[in-house]
Amino acid sequence: MGRNIRKRRSPLAVRAVAASAALAIGGGGLIWANFYASAHEENSSPNTTKAAAAQVATISCPDVGQQLTNVPNAAKWGVAKELANLDKQITEAYARLASTRQAQTNDAGFVQNAILGPLKEKRTAVIGRIKIDFKRAWATAPGSLDGLAACTATPADQAQTNAGGWNNNGQNNGGQNNGGQNNGGQASASPAPSASASASQPAGNGGQQAGNGGQAGNGPAAADFVDITQVQANVAQKARTRAGGSSGTFTSSCGVNANKKFNTDNVIVAPGVSNGAHHLHDYVGNQSNDAFANNDTFAAAQTSCANQGDKSSYYWPVLRVQDGTQDFDQNNAGGGTEGNAGKVLQAKSAQIKFVGNAKSKVVAMPKFLRIITGDAKAFTNGPANANAHWSCTGFENKVQLTDKYPICPSGSNVVRTFKFQSCWDGQNIDSANHRTHVAFADAGGNCANGFKAIPQLTMRLVYSVPAPTIANGVVKNPYAVDGFQEQLHKAITDHDDFINVFDENLMNKVVTCINNGQRCK
Repeated sequence: MGRNIRKRRSPLAVRAVAASAALAIGGGGLIWANFYASAHEENSSPNTTKAAAAQVATISCPDVGQQLTNVPNAAKWGVAKELANLDKQITEAYARLASTRQAQTNDAGFVQNAILGPLKEKRTAVIGRIKIDFKRAWATAPGSLDGLAACTATPADQAQTNAGGWNNNGQNNGGQNNGGQNNGGQASASPAPSASASASQPAGNGGQQAGNGGQAGNGPAAADFVDITQVQANVAQKARTRAGGSSGTFTSSCGVNANKKFNTDNVIVAPGVSNGAHHLHDYVGNQSNDAFANNDTFAAAQTSCANQGDKSSYYWPVLRVQDGTQDFDQNNAGGGTEGNAGKVLQAKSAQIKFVGNAKSKVVAMPKFLRIITGDAKAFTNGPANANAHWSCTGFENKVQLTDKYPICPSGSNVVRTFKFQSCWDGQNIDSANHRTHVAFADAGGNCANGFKAIPQLTMRLVYSVPAPTIANGVVKNPYAVDGFQEQLHKAITDHDDFINVFDENLMNKVVTCINNGQRCK
């Protein structure tokens, strides 16, 4: 299978990450001292603050799904259901973690005995059922699964992510490595250390809101935001298209989800499971995407795209602002009851554009190709598949952030940018872990291991977001993407999903436009 190439971070990118980290520390610190203090403890004594910092911030579990690189067809349905059960178990365990802070203070063994121990037992049972699914399909499950049941409690002063720069391929340095998996497919069970970890300051400068802070108490924190005007440039020059390359573009106009098509499903990762994502998605394009859709459903659907030949499904986690407003899903699973609280923001614009390859011509995407870019669990999985890009209008060609949300100056809007994998294995529309059938080209446009260059999907979402304010290590009116509760709504967990439902004639037009250097719609 294909192997993605991890680019070495440039000195400029390193300086930018350091600047971002330093600013984040100055804005409230990366050690979230008063994360679990109650609302009246904001001005606690240093001793009280340090005690609070020692508490557990989140639960980190090995990502079983990313280890399953080859699942027999007869077992896929059952395995997908069990993987969804694992996500549900972690969500429930985190909810218990967040609701038992006093018990944790009174009993040092509470988290292990009352939360992690039972969670391991439940995960062991699920992993056992996955192995049975393999056996029924006359196959043997990977032996490594037995070692993936145990989860760890991550203290607040360790719950940090690994920052990365943006290379000239539009890919997060430190992301999408080794075929889309960390360490050859063995994802880390705990968060990777932050590039700024060594620069942490005393716990008294904590950055997390008190008990009922942003996203219903589980993020974001003050340390998750940075004033973009204070970050050094970190965007490398884009690779020039060489002879034999493809420089054209095709733009599909599909709207901004003005008709408010939302759900908390994820048909790629958890088919047939309601609320399989545990967070809310915006959908544009295909209007029939839910947990129970199949290829026939997609082919027969209506589309919000202006060109009716594009019935593709484009979907991403919603962006919310924590201004005290409660939205329609405040009491719903995947919404307020699972930590995704606040007002859902509609993008001002959503640009969908397919671009070419710097070195070669592109071939048509197969119909129903599925691609996920980024990792909704990058905070606990580590940055292997992270691919988040945050910026502000007027700064996009200078600064791209991966593990921070930007605070934009007056008159500037928040921008989320996605650049999808652009190399395809030439055979499969999906893979067992939803990663290894596609890969990123390297900076020169090369697709490794015989993969073929396909039109690269890029998306640019622009939002009008009231600028958060930070005072005394607390952020007011923060914004954040929806996500799994235990991911603490970190910027690095941003991700985007795509299912190709172009008709054959239109896909051929896309390829022709790109290969001939045209600008088409």
